[in-house]
Amino acid sequence: MTSTYDAIIVGSGHNGLVCGAYLAKAGLKTLVLERRHLIGGASVTEEFSPGFKGSRFSYVMSLLHPRVIADLELKSFGLEVLAANDLFCPLGGDEYIVFSDDEKKIQSEFARFSKRDAEVYPQFNRQLQESANLVRKLLFETPIDPTRRDWNSFKKSAALLWRYRRVGKQMYRLIDLLSQSAYDYLSHWFESDAVKSVLAYYASIGTFAGPRSPGTAYVILHHLMGEHQGAGGWGFIRGGMGAIPAAIAQSARRYGMEVLTDAAVAEITVSGGRATGVRTTDGREFHARLVASNATAKTLFKQLVAPEHLPAELLTDIDAFRTFSTAFKMNIAAESPPAYRAFDPAKTGFAYPTYVHIAPGIDYLERAYDDAKYGRFSARPFLTPVVPTIVDDTLAPPGKHVINVFGGHAPYKLKDEQWDTAKPRLIQASLDVMDEMAPGFSRQIIDLEMLVPTDLERIVGLPQGHIFHGELTADQLFWQRPTPHWADYRTPVAGLYQCASSTHPGGGVSGVPGHNAAREILADWKKLK
Repeated sequence: MTSTYDAIIVGSGHNGLVCGAYLAKAGLKTLVLERRHLIGGASVTEEFSPGFKGSRFSYVMSLLHPRVIADLELKSFGLEVLAANDLFCPLGGDEYIVFSDDEKKIQSEFARFSKRDAEVYPQFNRQLQESANLVRKLLFETPIDPTRRDWNSFKKSAALLWRYRRVGKQMYRLIDLLSQSAYDYLSHWFESDAVKSVLAYYASIGTFAGPRSPGTAYVILHHLMGEHQGAGGWGFIRGGMGAIPAAIAQSARRYGMEVLTDAAVAEITVSGGRATGVRTTDGREFHARLVASNATAKTLFKQLVAPEHLPAELLTDIDAFRTFSTAFKMNIAAESPPAYRAFDPAKTGFAYPTYVHIAPGIDYLERAYDDAKYGRFSARPFLTPVVPTIVDDTLAPPGKHVINVFGGHAPYKLKDEQWDTAKPRLIQASLDVMDEMAPGFSRQIIDLEMLVPTDLERIVGLPQGHIFHGELTADQLFWQRPTPHWADYRTPVAGLYQCASSTHPGGGVSGVPGHNAAREILADWKKLK
Protein backbone atom coordinates (compact mmCIF):
# COMPACT_ATOMS: atom_id res chain seq x y z
CA MET A 1 0.00 0.00 0.00
CA THR A 2 1.33 3.39 -1.02
CA SER A 3 0.70 6.60 0.90
CA THR A 4 -0.33 8.82 -2.03
CA TYR A 5 -3.76 8.74 -3.66
CA ASP A 6 -6.12 10.77 -5.78
CA ALA A 7 -8.84 10.52 -3.15
CA ILE A 8 -9.08 9.56 0.52
CA ILE A 9 -12.42 8.79 2.16
CA VAL A 10 -12.60 9.25 5.93
CA GLY A 11 -14.91 6.56 7.31
CA SER A 12 -16.30 3.37 5.80
CA GLY A 13 -19.97 3.93 6.58
CA HIS A 14 -22.07 2.97 3.59
CA ASN A 15 -22.05 6.53 2.18
CA GLY A 16 -18.27 6.69 2.38
CA LEU A 17 -17.98 3.39 0.56
CA VAL A 18 -20.52 4.46 -2.07
CA CYS A 19 -18.63 7.70 -2.66
CA GLY A 20 -15.32 5.85 -2.89
CA ALA A 21 -16.78 3.25 -5.23
CA TYR A 22 -18.01 5.86 -7.71
CA LEU A 23 -14.66 7.67 -7.58
CA ALA A 24 -12.72 4.46 -8.12
CA LYS A 25 -15.07 3.50 -10.96
CA ALA A 26 -14.24 6.84 -12.59
CA GLY A 27 -10.53 6.01 -12.42
CA LEU A 28 -9.40 7.79 -9.25
CA LYS A 29 -6.94 5.98 -7.05
CA THR A 30 -9.02 5.81 -3.87
CA LEU A 31 -8.38 4.84 -0.26
CA VAL A 32 -11.01 4.43 2.47
CA LEU A 33 -9.85 4.69 6.07
CA GLU A 34 -11.93 3.14 8.88
CA ARG A 35 -11.49 3.71 12.61
CA ARG A 36 -12.98 0.36 13.68
CA HIS A 37 -11.87 -3.20 12.94
CA LEU A 38 -14.67 -3.73 10.41
CA ILE A 39 -16.26 -1.65 7.68
CA GLY A 40 -19.81 -0.34 7.51
CA GLY A 41 -20.24 2.30 10.18
CA ALA A 42 -23.72 1.78 11.61
CA SER A 43 -24.54 -0.77 8.91
CA VAL A 44 -22.71 -3.80 10.27
CA THR A 45 -23.30 -7.40 11.27
CA GLU A 46 -21.64 -8.29 14.55
CA GLU A 47 -21.79 -11.03 17.13
CA PHE A 48 -23.41 -9.59 20.25
CA SER A 49 -23.67 -12.87 22.18
CA PRO A 50 -21.82 -16.17 21.66
CA GLY A 51 -23.31 -17.83 18.58
CA PHE A 52 -25.68 -14.91 17.87
CA LYS A 53 -24.93 -12.15 15.40
CA GLY A 54 -27.10 -9.55 13.84
CA SER A 55 -27.58 -6.05 12.54
CA ARG A 56 -26.23 -4.39 15.64
CA PHE A 57 -27.21 -0.81 14.80
CA SER A 58 -29.14 -0.22 11.57
CA TYR A 59 -31.45 -3.21 11.39
CA VAL A 60 -33.53 -3.26 8.18
CA MET A 61 -33.03 -2.41 4.52
CA SER A 62 -35.39 0.41 3.63
CA LEU A 63 -33.94 3.22 1.55
CA LEU A 64 -30.87 1.84 -0.27
CA HIS A 65 -31.50 3.40 -3.63
CA PRO A 66 -32.07 1.20 -6.70
CA ARG A 67 -29.76 3.49 -8.71
CA VAL A 68 -26.88 2.78 -6.33
CA ILE A 69 -27.65 -0.95 -6.32
CA ALA A 70 -27.67 -1.03 -10.14
CA ASP A 71 -24.66 1.25 -10.74
CA LEU A 72 -22.45 -0.76 -8.39
CA GLU A 73 -24.01 -4.13 -9.36
CA LEU A 74 -24.46 -4.98 -5.69
CA LYS A 75 -26.64 -8.02 -6.31
CA SER A 76 -23.70 -9.56 -8.16
CA PHE A 77 -21.64 -9.16 -5.00
CA GLY A 78 -23.91 -10.93 -2.55
CA LEU A 79 -26.62 -8.38 -1.76
CA GLU A 80 -29.82 -10.34 -1.18
CA VAL A 81 -32.95 -8.73 0.17
CA LEU A 82 -35.36 -10.93 2.12
CA ALA A 83 -38.84 -9.46 2.19
CA ALA A 84 -40.35 -8.72 5.58
CA ASN A 85 -44.01 -9.46 6.18
CA ASP A 86 -46.57 -6.69 6.28
CA LEU A 87 -46.20 -4.35 9.25
CA PHE A 88 -48.09 -5.70 12.28
CA CYS A 89 -49.21 -3.12 14.86
CA PRO A 90 -50.65 -4.57 18.10
CA LEU A 91 -52.91 -2.11 19.85
CA GLY A 92 -53.41 -3.86 23.17
CA GLY A 93 -55.55 -6.86 24.00
CA ASP A 94 -56.64 -8.63 20.83
CA GLU A 95 -56.70 -5.52 18.65
CA TYR A 96 -54.23 -4.85 15.86
CA ILE A 97 -53.78 -3.22 12.47
CA VAL A 98 -51.83 -4.67 9.56
CA PHE A 99 -50.23 -2.03 7.32
CA SER A 100 -48.97 -2.96 3.87
CA ASP A 101 -48.58 -1.80 0.27
CA ASP A 102 -51.91 -3.37 -0.61
CA GLU A 103 -54.35 -0.46 -0.58
CA LYS A 104 -57.45 -2.68 -0.47
CA LYS A 105 -56.02 -4.63 2.44
CA ILE A 106 -55.24 -1.42 4.34
CA GLN A 107 -58.78 -0.16 3.73
CA SER A 108 -60.14 -3.40 5.15
CA GLU A 109 -57.96 -2.99 8.24
CA PHE A 110 -58.86 0.67 8.75
CA ALA A 111 -62.58 -0.07 8.28
CA ARG A 112 -62.58 -2.07 11.53
CA PHE A 113 -61.93 1.23 13.30
CA SER A 114 -63.52 3.80 11.00
CA LYS A 115 -65.37 3.36 7.71
CA ARG A 116 -64.65 6.99 6.89
CA ASP A 117 -60.91 6.46 7.37
CA ALA A 118 -61.04 3.44 5.09
CA GLU A 119 -62.84 5.42 2.40
CA VAL A 120 -60.46 8.39 2.50
CA TYR A 121 -57.22 6.35 2.62
CA PRO A 122 -56.77 6.02 -1.18
CA GLN A 123 -56.91 9.81 -1.59
CA PHE A 124 -54.52 10.32 1.34
CA ASN A 125 -52.13 7.72 -0.04
CA ARG A 126 -52.25 9.24 -3.53
CA GLN A 127 -51.38 12.70 -2.23
CA LEU A 128 -48.64 11.35 0.04
CA GLN A 129 -47.12 9.38 -2.83
CA GLU A 130 -47.25 12.46 -5.07
CA SER A 131 -45.28 14.34 -2.42
CA ALA A 132 -42.93 11.39 -2.06
CA ASN A 133 -42.33 11.35 -5.81
CA LEU A 134 -41.38 15.03 -5.69
CA VAL A 135 -38.95 14.44 -2.83
CA ARG A 136 -37.52 11.40 -4.64
CA LYS A 137 -36.63 13.69 -7.54
CA LEU A 138 -35.01 16.13 -5.13
CA LEU A 139 -32.88 13.35 -3.59
CA PHE A 140 -30.37 13.56 -6.41
CA GLU A 141 -30.25 17.34 -6.63
CA THR A 142 -27.24 19.23 -5.34
CA PRO A 143 -28.55 21.91 -2.98
CA ILE A 144 -28.09 25.44 -4.24
CA ASP A 145 -27.12 28.50 -2.24
CA PRO A 146 -29.87 31.07 -2.96
CA THR A 147 -27.85 33.85 -1.29
CA ARG A 148 -24.93 33.77 -3.69
CA ARG A 149 -24.91 36.47 -6.36
CA ASP A 150 -22.29 35.18 -8.81
CA TRP A 151 -23.37 34.18 -12.30
CA ASN A 152 -22.65 30.47 -11.88
CA SER A 153 -24.80 30.26 -8.73
CA PHE A 154 -27.58 32.17 -10.48
CA LYS A 155 -27.54 29.67 -13.35
CA LYS A 156 -27.75 26.74 -10.93
CA SER A 157 -30.66 28.30 -9.07
CA ALA A 158 -32.48 29.12 -12.30
CA ALA A 159 -31.91 25.61 -13.64
CA LEU A 160 -33.34 24.09 -10.47
CA LEU A 161 -36.44 26.28 -10.65
CA TRP A 162 -36.90 25.43 -14.33
CA ARG A 163 -36.68 21.67 -13.68
CA TYR A 164 -39.43 21.96 -11.09
CA ARG A 165 -41.55 24.57 -12.85
CA ARG A 166 -44.50 22.15 -13.10
CA VAL A 167 -44.54 21.19 -9.43
CA GLY A 168 -47.60 23.34 -8.81
CA LYS A 169 -49.76 22.39 -5.85
CA GLN A 170 -47.29 19.71 -4.76
CA MET A 171 -45.11 22.49 -3.38
CA TYR A 172 -47.90 23.56 -1.05
CA ARG A 173 -48.38 19.99 0.12
CA LEU A 174 -44.67 19.65 0.75
CA ILE A 175 -44.73 22.85 2.81
CA ASP A 176 -47.53 21.31 4.88
CA LEU A 177 -45.42 18.22 5.51
CA LEU A 178 -42.41 20.31 6.47
CA SER A 179 -44.29 22.58 8.83
CA GLN A 180 -47.15 20.60 10.35
CA SER A 181 -47.06 18.09 13.16
CA ALA A 182 -47.76 14.48 12.28
CA TYR A 183 -50.90 14.66 14.39
CA ASP A 184 -52.29 17.77 12.67
CA TYR A 185 -51.45 16.45 9.22
CA LEU A 186 -53.06 13.08 9.85
CA SER A 187 -56.07 14.56 11.66
CA HIS A 188 -56.95 16.41 8.47
CA TRP A 189 -57.60 12.98 6.96
CA PHE A 190 -58.44 10.48 9.68
CA GLU A 191 -60.64 10.31 12.77
CA SER A 192 -59.54 7.05 14.43
CA ASP A 193 -56.76 7.37 16.99
CA ALA A 194 -55.60 3.85 16.16
CA VAL A 195 -55.29 4.65 12.47
CA LYS A 196 -53.46 7.91 13.16
CA SER A 197 -51.04 6.21 15.56
CA VAL A 198 -50.01 3.62 12.96
CA LEU A 199 -48.91 6.38 10.59
CA ALA A 200 -47.65 8.82 13.25
CA TYR A 201 -45.28 6.15 14.57
CA TYR A 202 -42.90 6.88 11.69
CA ALA A 203 -42.57 10.50 12.84
CA SER A 204 -40.99 9.39 16.12
CA ILE A 205 -38.37 7.01 14.69
CA GLY A 206 -34.95 8.52 15.37
CA THR A 207 -36.45 11.94 16.09
CA PHE A 208 -36.43 13.88 19.35
CA ALA A 209 -40.06 14.88 18.97
CA GLY A 210 -43.59 13.70 19.55
CA PRO A 211 -46.40 13.36 17.03
CA ARG A 212 -47.74 16.77 18.08
CA SER A 213 -44.39 18.52 17.46
CA PRO A 214 -44.36 20.87 14.42
CA GLY A 215 -42.43 19.52 11.45
CA THR A 216 -42.83 15.83 12.27
CA ALA A 217 -45.16 15.20 9.33
CA TYR A 218 -42.13 15.24 7.01
CA VAL A 219 -40.45 12.43 8.95
CA ILE A 220 -43.38 10.17 8.01
CA LEU A 221 -42.61 10.88 4.38
CA HIS A 222 -38.86 10.29 4.84
CA HIS A 223 -39.47 6.79 6.21
CA LEU A 224 -41.93 5.85 3.48
CA MET A 225 -39.80 6.83 0.50
CA GLY A 226 -38.28 3.41 -0.10
CA GLU A 227 -38.58 2.24 -3.71
CA HIS A 228 -38.57 -1.50 -3.05
CA GLN A 229 -41.09 -4.24 -2.41
CA GLY A 230 -42.78 -4.51 0.99
CA ALA A 231 -44.47 -2.10 3.37
CA GLY A 232 -42.69 1.20 2.84
CA GLY A 233 -39.83 -0.58 1.03
CA TRP A 234 -38.54 -2.47 4.06
CA GLY A 235 -36.79 -5.85 4.18
CA PHE A 236 -33.99 -7.85 5.74
CA ILE A 237 -30.55 -8.39 4.23
CA ARG A 238 -29.30 -11.98 4.24
CA GLY A 239 -26.36 -12.06 6.61
CA GLY A 240 -27.43 -8.84 8.31
CA MET A 241 -26.91 -5.21 7.36
CA GLY A 242 -23.15 -5.72 7.17
CA ALA A 243 -23.74 -7.42 3.83
CA ILE A 244 -24.47 -4.00 2.30
CA PRO A 245 -21.03 -2.41 2.91
CA ALA A 246 -19.40 -5.76 2.12
CA ALA A 247 -21.04 -5.77 -1.32
CA ILE A 248 -20.15 -2.11 -1.96
CA ALA A 249 -16.51 -2.67 -1.00
CA GLN A 250 -16.26 -5.81 -3.11
CA SER A 251 -17.74 -3.99 -6.08
CA ALA A 252 -15.30 -1.10 -5.67
CA ARG A 253 -12.25 -3.34 -5.36
CA ARG A 254 -12.72 -4.18 -9.05
CA TYR A 255 -11.67 -0.61 -9.73
CA GLY A 256 -8.74 -0.63 -7.34
CA MET A 257 -10.32 0.97 -4.28
CA GLU A 258 -8.41 0.11 -1.11
CA VAL A 259 -9.90 -0.11 2.38
CA LEU A 260 -7.83 0.11 5.53
CA THR A 261 -9.36 -0.71 8.94
CA ASP A 262 -7.99 0.16 12.40
CA ALA A 263 -7.00 3.51 10.91
CA ALA A 264 -8.63 6.27 12.93
CA VAL A 265 -8.12 9.70 11.38
CA ALA A 266 -6.89 12.33 13.82
CA GLU A 267 -6.58 15.24 11.41
CA ILE A 268 -7.27 16.27 7.85
CA THR A 269 -4.12 18.08 6.78
CA VAL A 270 -4.46 21.45 5.06
CA SER A 271 -1.82 23.52 3.31
CA GLY A 272 -2.33 26.75 1.43
CA GLY A 273 -6.09 26.54 1.92
CA ARG A 274 -6.28 23.09 0.34
CA ALA A 275 -6.74 19.60 1.80
CA THR A 276 -3.59 17.55 1.26
CA GLY A 277 -4.38 14.29 3.06
CA VAL A 278 -4.87 12.88 6.54
CA ARG A 279 -2.93 11.89 9.61
CA THR A 280 -4.07 8.91 11.67
CA THR A 281 -4.04 8.67 15.44
CA ASP A 282 -1.04 6.32 15.30
CA GLY A 283 0.98 8.86 13.30
CA ARG A 284 0.66 7.53 9.76
CA GLU A 285 0.24 10.08 6.99
CA PHE A 286 -1.61 9.59 3.72
CA HIS A 287 -1.56 12.18 0.95
CA ALA A 288 -4.21 12.88 -1.66
CA ARG A 289 -5.44 15.54 -4.05
CA LEU A 290 -8.84 15.44 -2.36
CA VAL A 291 -10.42 14.18 0.86
CA ALA A 292 -14.08 13.27 1.39
CA SER A 293 -15.40 12.93 4.92
CA ASN A 294 -18.05 10.38 5.80
CA ALA A 295 -17.76 11.48 9.43
CA THR A 296 -20.68 13.57 10.62
CA ALA A 297 -20.41 17.28 9.89
CA LYS A 298 -19.85 18.08 13.56
CA THR A 299 -16.92 15.68 13.72
CA LEU A 300 -15.49 17.00 10.46
CA PHE A 301 -15.63 20.69 11.27
CA LYS A 302 -15.10 20.57 15.04
CA GLN A 303 -12.48 17.81 15.34
CA LEU A 304 -10.80 16.88 12.05
CA VAL A 305 -10.10 20.31 10.55
CA ALA A 306 -8.21 22.94 12.52
CA PRO A 307 -10.47 25.95 13.19
CA GLU A 308 -8.11 28.45 11.57
CA HIS A 309 -9.00 26.92 8.19
CA LEU A 310 -12.75 27.50 8.61
CA PRO A 311 -14.97 30.62 8.68
CA ALA A 312 -16.29 31.56 12.11
CA GLU A 313 -19.83 31.63 10.69
CA LEU A 314 -19.58 27.99 9.67
CA LEU A 315 -18.38 26.93 13.11
CA THR A 316 -21.27 28.83 14.70
CA ASP A 317 -23.77 27.18 12.36
CA ILE A 318 -22.33 23.72 13.06
CA ASP A 319 -22.74 24.31 16.79
CA ALA A 320 -26.42 25.03 16.13
CA PHE A 321 -26.96 21.87 14.04
CA ARG A 322 -29.28 19.75 16.21
CA THR A 323 -28.16 16.17 16.81
CA PHE A 324 -29.56 15.43 20.30
CA SER A 325 -30.77 11.83 20.11
CA THR A 326 -33.25 9.76 22.07
CA ALA A 327 -33.03 6.50 20.10
CA PHE A 328 -32.01 3.19 21.66
CA LYS A 329 -31.44 -0.32 20.37
CA MET A 330 -31.75 -3.75 22.00
CA ASN A 331 -30.24 -6.85 20.42
CA ILE A 332 -31.75 -9.98 21.92
CA ALA A 333 -30.72 -13.63 21.71
CA ALA A 334 -33.76 -15.79 22.44
CA GLU A 335 -35.04 -19.34 22.54
CA SER A 336 -38.09 -18.29 20.51
CA PRO A 337 -39.51 -15.11 18.95
CA PRO A 338 -42.24 -13.00 20.56
CA ALA A 339 -45.67 -14.62 20.43
CA TYR A 340 -47.98 -11.64 20.07
CA ARG A 341 -51.30 -12.03 21.78
CA ALA A 342 -53.19 -10.20 19.03
CA PHE A 343 -51.60 -12.05 16.12
CA ASP A 344 -53.67 -14.64 14.28
CA PRO A 345 -52.14 -16.00 11.06
CA ALA A 346 -55.55 -17.03 9.78
CA LYS A 347 -56.75 -13.42 9.98
CA THR A 348 -53.58 -11.66 8.81
CA GLY A 349 -52.71 -14.01 5.97
CA PHE A 350 -49.05 -14.58 6.92
CA ALA A 351 -47.34 -16.99 9.27
CA TYR A 352 -45.47 -14.66 11.59
CA PRO A 353 -45.03 -10.86 12.02
CA THR A 354 -41.33 -10.33 11.37
CA TYR A 355 -41.77 -6.54 11.43
CA VAL A 356 -43.75 -4.91 14.27
CA HIS A 357 -44.51 -1.42 15.61
CA ILE A 358 -45.67 -1.12 19.22
CA ALA A 359 -47.27 2.21 20.14
CA PRO A 360 -51.02 1.84 20.76
CA GLY A 361 -52.24 5.39 20.36
CA ILE A 362 -51.20 8.98 19.69
CA ASP A 363 -51.15 9.74 23.42
CA TYR A 364 -48.83 6.77 23.94
CA LEU A 365 -46.32 8.26 21.50
CA GLU A 366 -46.69 11.75 22.92
CA ARG A 367 -46.20 10.60 26.53
CA ALA A 368 -43.07 8.71 25.50
CA TYR A 369 -41.76 12.01 24.14
CA ASP A 370 -42.91 13.93 27.21
CA ASP A 371 -40.66 11.81 29.42
CA ALA A 372 -37.66 12.51 27.20
CA LYS A 373 -38.48 16.19 26.96
CA TYR A 374 -37.89 16.47 30.69
CA GLY A 375 -34.70 14.43 30.71
CA ARG A 376 -36.08 10.98 31.52
CA PHE A 377 -36.27 7.82 29.44
CA SER A 378 -39.76 6.78 28.41
CA ALA A 379 -41.60 4.88 31.12
CA ARG A 380 -43.47 3.11 28.31
CA PRO A 381 -41.27 3.34 25.21
CA PHE A 382 -42.45 2.80 21.66
CA LEU A 383 -40.74 -0.25 20.14
CA THR A 384 -39.95 -1.76 16.74
CA PRO A 385 -39.16 -5.46 17.24
CA VAL A 386 -37.98 -7.31 14.12
CA VAL A 387 -37.07 -11.00 13.87
CA PRO A 388 -34.73 -11.55 10.90
CA THR A 389 -34.05 -15.18 11.88
CA ILE A 390 -37.55 -16.14 10.70
CA VAL A 391 -36.22 -15.71 7.13
CA ASP A 392 -32.42 -15.73 7.62
CA ASP A 393 -30.76 -18.85 9.06
CA THR A 394 -27.25 -17.34 9.11
CA LEU A 395 -27.59 -15.31 12.31
CA ALA A 396 -28.32 -17.73 15.15
CA PRO A 397 -27.87 -21.39 16.17
CA PRO A 398 -30.53 -23.74 14.78
CA GLY A 399 -33.86 -23.22 16.49
CA LYS A 400 -32.76 -20.00 18.21
CA HIS A 401 -33.59 -16.42 17.26
CA VAL A 402 -32.27 -12.88 17.07
CA ILE A 403 -34.69 -10.07 17.86
CA ASN A 404 -33.56 -6.52 17.05
CA VAL A 405 -35.58 -3.88 18.90
CA PHE A 406 -35.39 -0.19 18.02
CA GLY A 407 -37.01 2.14 20.53
CA GLY A 408 -37.55 5.59 21.95
CA HIS A 409 -37.15 7.70 23.83
CA ALA A 410 -33.86 7.53 25.73
CA PRO A 411 -32.20 10.97 25.96
CA TYR A 412 -28.51 11.28 25.16
CA LYS A 413 -28.16 13.08 28.47
CA LEU A 414 -30.39 12.22 31.43
CA LYS A 415 -31.39 14.95 33.84
CA ASP A 416 -30.72 13.34 37.22
CA GLU A 417 -28.58 10.24 36.61
CA GLN A 418 -26.07 8.53 34.35
CA TRP A 419 -26.78 5.81 31.83
CA ASP A 420 -24.66 3.18 33.59
CA THR A 421 -27.21 3.13 36.42
CA ALA A 422 -30.32 3.87 34.32
CA LYS A 423 -29.86 1.17 31.65
CA PRO A 424 -31.26 -1.74 33.69
CA ARG A 425 -34.50 0.19 34.29
CA LEU A 426 -34.84 1.07 30.59
CA ILE A 427 -34.36 -2.59 29.76
CA GLN A 428 -37.08 -3.55 32.23
CA ALA A 429 -39.45 -0.86 30.93
CA SER A 430 -38.95 -2.13 27.38
CA LEU A 431 -39.46 -5.76 28.33
CA ASP A 432 -42.59 -4.85 30.27
CA VAL A 433 -44.05 -3.43 27.05
CA MET A 434 -42.93 -6.49 25.08
CA ASP A 435 -44.47 -8.86 27.63
CA GLU A 436 -47.73 -6.93 27.57
CA MET A 437 -48.03 -7.48 23.81
CA ALA A 438 -46.28 -10.88 23.70
CA PRO A 439 -46.89 -12.54 27.10
CA GLY A 440 -43.92 -14.47 28.47
CA PHE A 441 -41.41 -13.22 25.90
CA SER A 442 -38.87 -12.05 28.48
CA ARG A 443 -38.62 -15.62 29.81
CA GLN A 444 -37.32 -16.70 26.39
CA ILE A 445 -34.33 -14.35 26.49
CA ILE A 446 -30.87 -15.91 26.54
CA ASP A 447 -28.88 -12.69 26.35
CA LEU A 448 -29.49 -9.00 25.66
CA GLU A 449 -27.47 -5.97 24.60
CA MET A 450 -28.81 -2.46 25.27
CA LEU A 451 -27.35 0.43 23.28
CA VAL A 452 -28.32 3.98 24.25
CA PRO A 453 -27.27 7.18 22.41
CA THR A 454 -23.97 7.47 24.29
CA ASP A 455 -23.10 3.95 23.10
CA LEU A 456 -24.06 4.75 19.51
CA GLU A 457 -21.82 7.80 19.61
CA ARG A 458 -18.90 5.99 21.23
CA ILE A 459 -18.93 2.89 19.04
CA VAL A 460 -19.82 4.18 15.57
CA GLY A 461 -19.50 7.95 15.89
CA LEU A 462 -23.14 8.91 15.48
CA PRO A 463 -23.32 12.50 16.84
CA GLN A 464 -25.03 12.25 20.24
CA GLY A 465 -26.27 8.90 18.95
CA HIS A 466 -28.43 10.46 16.20
CA ILE A 467 -29.28 7.83 13.57
CA PHE A 468 -29.78 10.50 10.88
CA HIS A 469 -26.65 12.55 11.85
CA GLY A 470 -29.09 15.40 12.64
CA GLU A 471 -32.78 16.18 12.90
CA LEU A 472 -34.86 16.03 9.71
CA THR A 473 -36.61 19.37 10.09
CA ALA A 474 -37.22 22.18 7.63
CA ASP A 475 -34.34 24.23 8.99
CA GLN A 476 -31.93 21.30 8.57
CA LEU A 477 -32.83 20.10 5.07
CA PHE A 478 -31.68 20.74 1.49
CA TRP A 479 -29.70 24.01 1.26
CA GLN A 480 -29.41 24.21 5.04
CA ARG A 481 -28.05 20.71 5.60
CA PRO A 482 -25.71 20.74 7.42
CA THR A 483 -25.27 24.53 7.21
CA PRO A 484 -26.22 27.37 4.90
CA HIS A 485 -23.68 28.06 2.11
CA TRP A 486 -22.05 24.61 2.45
CA ALA A 487 -24.80 22.18 1.52
CA ASP A 488 -23.40 21.27 -1.92
CA TYR A 489 -21.04 18.60 -0.48
CA ARG A 490 -18.13 21.04 -0.65
CA THR A 491 -16.43 22.90 2.21
CA PRO A 492 -14.50 26.17 2.62
CA VAL A 493 -11.31 24.12 2.23
CA ALA A 494 -10.49 23.39 -1.40
CA GLY A 495 -10.34 19.68 -2.13
CA LEU A 496 -12.30 18.77 1.02
CA TYR A 497 -15.79 17.34 0.62
CA GLN A 498 -18.65 15.96 2.71
CA CYS A 499 -20.46 12.69 1.89
CA ALA A 500 -22.12 11.76 5.21
CA SER A 501 -25.77 11.56 6.27
CA SER A 502 -25.43 15.06 7.71
CA THR A 503 -25.65 16.26 4.10
CA HIS A 504 -28.67 16.23 1.76
CA PRO A 505 -30.91 14.23 1.71
CA GLY A 506 -30.17 13.00 5.25
CA GLY A 507 -29.99 9.75 7.14
CA GLY A 508 -31.05 6.20 6.46
CA VAL A 509 -29.09 3.58 4.54
CA SER A 510 -29.76 5.11 1.12
CA GLY A 511 -26.29 5.71 -0.35
CA VAL A 512 -27.61 8.93 -1.92
CA PRO A 513 -25.32 11.39 -0.06
CA GLY A 514 -22.33 9.29 -1.13
CA HIS A 515 -23.58 9.15 -4.72
CA ASN A 516 -24.21 12.90 -4.90
CA ALA A 517 -20.91 13.82 -3.28
CA ALA A 518 -19.02 11.66 -5.77
CA ARG A 519 -20.82 13.38 -8.65
CA GLU A 520 -19.76 16.83 -7.40
CA ILE A 521 -16.21 15.66 -6.72
CA LEU A 522 -15.91 14.26 -10.25
CA ALA A 523 -17.28 17.49 -11.74
CA ASP A 524 -14.54 19.42 -9.93
CA TRP A 525 -11.96 16.77 -10.83
CA LYS A 526 -12.64 17.25 -14.52
CA LYS A 527 -11.99 20.97 -14.13
CA LEU A 528 -8.69 20.21 -12.42
CA LYS A 529 -7.69 17.83 -15.19
